[in-house]
Amino acid sequence: MSGAGAPADEPVDCRDLSVGVVASRWHAEVMDGLLDGARRALTAYSVTDVTEVRVPGTFELPVVAAELARTHDAVVALGVVVRGGTPHFEYVCSAATDGLTRVALDTGTPVGFGVLTCDDDEQALARAGLEGSIEDKGYAATAAALHTALTLREIRDTHDG
Repeated sequence: MSGAGAPADEPVDCRDLSVGVVASRWHAEVMDGLLDGARRALTAYSVTDVTEVRVPGTFELPVVAAELARTHDAVVALGVVVRGGTPHFEYVCSAATDGLTRVALDTGTPVGFGVLTCDDDEQALARAGLEGSIEDKGYAATAAALHTALTLREIRDTHDG
């Protein structure tokens, strides 16, 4: 399982950070779990300045993430792509991954990558942070974005001061 080797996560105070969360609408049950996980992380890290928006699918995440990155300290992108019998899976996964990476690099704003790329619905449900899930990727992606935002702030403060 992909969760092996995950770093220990201790919530820290991020109350002064603003966070944009963009989530796909496809696969409603999985997306509900991912969003709930992101919300749990935001609460655990004391973040109250949150903008939450929805997009039709995973393909649309990068363009909205880019807009959120202009005005937020961190962005969390949540989506799910389940493999089917066509090349659609590879195209959407590649476009989302490349696009979200570009957003982070072009803007200097961390993007928490909460996009599940699964072979079947069972794998997606197992990672969605729902009751009975073995992983909570919504929480993990949000925590990663917040820790990275703090690291970037520290680097920038060190070099600005």
